[in-house]
Amino acid sequence: MDPDGPWSSYEPVGVTPIAGPPRGQVDPDTTLGWYRRVWPLLRARRVAFIGSLAAALVAMVTSVIVPVVTMKAIDDALVDQTRSLTPYLIVLLGMALVRGALTWWYRRTLYTVAYDLEYDLRTIVHGHLTRLPFAFYDRVQSGQLISRANSDIRSVQLYCTFAPLIALNAVSVIVAIVMMLTIDIPLTLVALVTLPFTLALGVRLRNLLFPLSWIVQARAAEITTIVDENVQGVRVVKSFAAEDRELTKLAKAAQRLRWASIAQNDARARYGPLMENLPRLGLAAVLLWGGILAIDGQVSIGALVAFNAYVLLLQAPFRFLSTVLMLGQRASASAGRIFEILDERSSVVDRPGAVDLVTSEGRIELDDVSFAYAGGPMVLDHLSLTVEPGETVALVGRTGSGKSTVVRLLMRFYDVTGGAVRLDGQDVRDLTQTSVRHHIGVVLDEPFLFSDSIRANIAYGRPDADFGDIVRAAEAAQADGFVGELASGYDTVIGERGYDLSGGQRQRVAIARTLLAEPSVLVLDDATSAIDVRVEEAIHDALSDRHAGRTTIVIAHRLSTIALADRVALLEGGRVVAEGTHTHLLATEPRYAEVLARIEEDDTLERDFDELPMAEAD
Repeated sequence: MDPDGPWSSYEPVGVTPIAGPPRGQVDPDTTLGWYRRVWPLLRARRVAFIGSLAAALVAMVTSVIVPVVTMKAIDDALVDQTRSLTPYLIVLLGMALVRGALTWWYRRTLYTVAYDLEYDLRTIVHGHLTRLPFAFYDRVQSGQLISRANSDIRSVQLYCTFAPLIALNAVSVIVAIVMMLTIDIPLTLVALVTLPFTLALGVRLRNLLFPLSWIVQARAAEITTIVDENVQGVRVVKSFAAEDRELTKLAKAAQRLRWASIAQNDARARYGPLMENLPRLGLAAVLLWGGILAIDGQVSIGALVAFNAYVLLLQAPFRFLSTVLMLGQRASASAGRIFEILDERSSVVDRPGAVDLVTSEGRIELDDVSFAYAGGPMVLDHLSLTVEPGETVALVGRTGSGKSTVVRLLMRFYDVTGGAVRLDGQDVRDLTQTSVRHHIGVVLDEPFLFSDSIRANIAYGRPDADFGDIVRAAEAAQADGFVGELASGYDTVIGERGYDLSGGQRQRVAIARTLLAEPSVLVLDDATSAIDVRVEEAIHDALSDRHAGRTTIVIAHRLSTIALADRVALLEGGRVVAEGTHTHLLATEPRYAEVLARIEEDDTLERDFDELPMAEAD
């Protein structure tokens, strides 16, 4: 884990944070217990944390002293009548006021520390997720991550709030036992006779709850995954009329969660009442044996009342013991799931001594690059390609030839297996990731838009951009026209992922977003596939007029796009097998003509389908 977090990284766009970094970090030592790994976050607030615990301890000790004062008041003022009752009442009132004030303060302070801990954990987990490479997200379900970043963190926070209080209750129990021993040793032994059995039941319950808590958390995450996928893929679900199938999948997952939750609560139901009521048997024994001793005059009435109060005081921790054990085991399971994320090492990190690329001319070199995805075959095989500053190059090839992989390596979403990718002559691995991605703008064929205003979506890369710059970027992307027709214009809030816009409109907003960031290298990964050919030509004209000198890489699946490039690189088998202008390759390279024929066939089918009347299309 990066000890400094994202706050120490290169920030090309000035943004004033509304909150600072976490005050502590999770201990990276995986051999430590989960609480010890979280402890640095509490240690960062040790003054408030220890102060609140000290106040709680004083408040609890005050409660333990109350029965002794009550015993003295009964024996001296009521039975023997040797002293006035007034001083005892004043002392009891003062103790009540002190305990009330201390309880208010320690609860307020301890809960503040707990919520600060939750903030730190959320910030650390989210920051770590942003630094993990694409390879991690290729194999992990988003619903699992959402569950761990929310409910699991809350479980840890709850336990860190209650565990110290229970520990202090244990201290008050010890003090209470000492006070009981000073009054009458045999009667104390009678009161504590059930304590070993209660502790044995607690250990048994803890051993049952830990695996069940892990299963409950995992199955809750499974439900989160299913719901997340159904919401994100609602159009696919509806297009296949698969609503009932997905509902059945959710119901099965809910039944599995129900079983685990019932098993967890069944364990509590079997052992919890025993743990709560065994100390009450001790109370009954105290009343029976103490009553006999009181009748015989061996103990005073005040002592018997004090013992009764102490036994009731001993019951309180055991009453909540089963709940605390459940919270503890759930927190342990949740912490383990959180640490699975935090202990994940990123395969794409800034090298020691990596420098920021402050300015860039846009020269790109792929020098003998080889690459394979984890567990997969070689995608790029000793590929070499150079793109000069200001040049527009189209990458053309069959599906799976490695076109999009080239972009991912250029952005350093993955690192090469062999060779090197260079930007302005420098290996991208020797540059900071943030500065590389600042100078390279990518527009994908399926752009992601946030559920926010169109203005905010375009300004995502430059949050402080003037409205005039936003409009000019939209004009270059040919988005200003349709945005002006919306009810609220640029302030129109679009739906999730921008699905209330057409595919072409989403692509134009995404192009505007990238243009506003003014990258020195622009990558269009089939970014105009849903845009009309005439609009596409207007976008390229605007790019040529307003952004001359910018290096552009176009991953093309349309003839109209390919024809706009200065140079075409044909990829096959993970290599560049031919380079030249569109006209030259068409005349001299049979493989290029074959790929274009396939592209033209797909374009013809798409146009024919679009021109069908709706009845025929159905």
